[in-house]
Amino acid sequence: MSGHLKWLQESIRLKDVDGSLEHSRWVNEDLLPTPIEKRTWRWWNYVTFYWSISFTNWTLGSSMIGIGLNWWQAIVVIFVSQVISSIAMAFNSRSASVYNIGFPCVARSVFGMWGSYYFVGARAVLAVIWYSVQMYYGGQYMYNMLRAIFGHNFVNIPNHIPTSAGITTNVMLAFFLSWLVHLPFCYFRPYQLRRFFWFKTIVSLPAMFGLFIWAMVNTGGHIGKLYTASSTSTSTTAWLILAGINSGMGNTATLITNQPDYARWSKSRGAPIWTQLIVNPIAVTISAALGILSTSAVNLKYGTDIWNQWDMMNLILDNYWTSKARFAVFLCAFAWFVQILGTNIAANMMSFGADSSMIFPSFINIRRGQFIVEFLAWAAVPWKIVASAAKFTTFLSGYGLFMASVVAIMVCDYFCLTRGNVTIRSLYVPTKANRNYWYHGGVNIQAVIAYCIGIALPFPGFCGELGASVSQSAAHIMDIAWITAFVVSFVSYYVICRIWPTASMREIREMELTWEQLGSESEYYDSTGPKDEEFSSKEESNFPKAFSNEKNY
Repeated sequence: MSGHLKWLQESIRLKDVDGSLEHSRWVNEDLLPTPIEKRTWRWWNYVTFYWSISFTNWTLGSSMIGIGLNWWQAIVVIFVSQVISSIAMAFNSRSASVYNIGFPCVARSVFGMWGSYYFVGARAVLAVIWYSVQMYYGGQYMYNMLRAIFGHNFVNIPNHIPTSAGITTNVMLAFFLSWLVHLPFCYFRPYQLRRFFWFKTIVSLPAMFGLFIWAMVNTGGHIGKLYTASSTSTSTTAWLILAGINSGMGNTATLITNQPDYARWSKSRGAPIWTQLIVNPIAVTISAALGILSTSAVNLKYGTDIWNQWDMMNLILDNYWTSKARFAVFLCAFAWFVQILGTNIAANMMSFGADSSMIFPSFINIRRGQFIVEFLAWAAVPWKIVASAAKFTTFLSGYGLFMASVVAIMVCDYFCLTRGNVTIRSLYVPTKANRNYWYHGGVNIQAVIAYCIGIALPFPGFCGELGASVSQSAAHIMDIAWITAFVVSFVSYYVICRIWPTASMREIREMELTWEQLGSESEYYDSTGPKDEEFSSKEESNFPKAFSNEKNY
């Protein structure tokens, strides 16, 4: 290696938590358990956090109406789907609230030191795509604000971008400004943003109800004929309801998977659990119901369905070009922009930052990872995805079934097989001496088998969604893909590990560890973990030096 390259490598290498440059490719500050002083999120922070994320589902009703449900069926199905989603979220957040570790380390404990890279990497790729798409949606709200301020001077900006690019100059400007607003938030770690999510909650309420009130006033209080079901057949309706529940759960698939990245910052173990069980179903159902009723009212007067909020605000400006209307649209668009900004930070920026910190821990921490995804948003070309890649967006929506299998195995491992015991010390030891999480060459074969079994059943239907010719049975299974993948993976992993348990599971049984015994303060870092004398001096150096001062964690 040349001297200049070596100098560059050492310059960008992260320092260890004790300030030295001794390092391991398996650990950095963000992969360690959250220190006590950074566990700042109390129950009310989680209330505002989950409300701010969930109270943005204005367009969720469009997918329910689109598959053939009537308006009240859609609202009921949305509520049921979010109750189920919230239960899954609560289960998946428990390990992080007890041991204060994020998704990458939870994945290590379940899938192995090397096996976890596939699942963490897959989530990171998905986060990049969704981050760019959500940022583009934020650009649509920025377009509303710029149009409300500058009027035709903005709308009529000469376009100097080729038609083949799929975007115009003024829309590109709006996207750039959306990107620019996202930029400073890359600097902050999640525990520092709790007040921002409180602010997001405050501004979301008047924006959501303001748009709904305009729709009602604009039609004299009439909400139109609403939406009727596409079928009167009982069996057909039953499948539509199941498909609606699956669609609702797919809508929150990322949120379910990301729970450890949120729960690790909690001050108490129960704070992130009961709050999401209550807040998420209520917030999602209310926002989706307002979207359904508002769209129906607008359809009554203008004869077309307008589901997207930015399109509805453009409709207002098209028909009511007054100073009051422009000011109202600006405020509403600003509030909606804050909503999608917060959601994008929580669902995609945070998750990519956490994932990339595990993939390249010597060089990338959460903060650097967040800056990386910020610039990768341009490479994803989101306006192309939104405008012309219908099958690709279908793929993104159906990708939830793959994450369902991951969550199922994580939940089964923690609650049913290891009795809630995670050996923190072993999460940073990449050798055979790590009896807990090295598994078979660094991969938990049992988990991989269960994962493959779980996705195999709905996979043909998933291919059908992308255009392949499949049977009606395969299509029906895809209608319940998330639930199918979750249940099959959960049961498969449980049965496999009962017959063929991992070394860690056998040791936990032999030691007769009780529920979350290793989560107690006195045994937080050790007990079933490899003892120091089992390692060579080189392997011992892989332990984080922070473990020598455990009281900080």
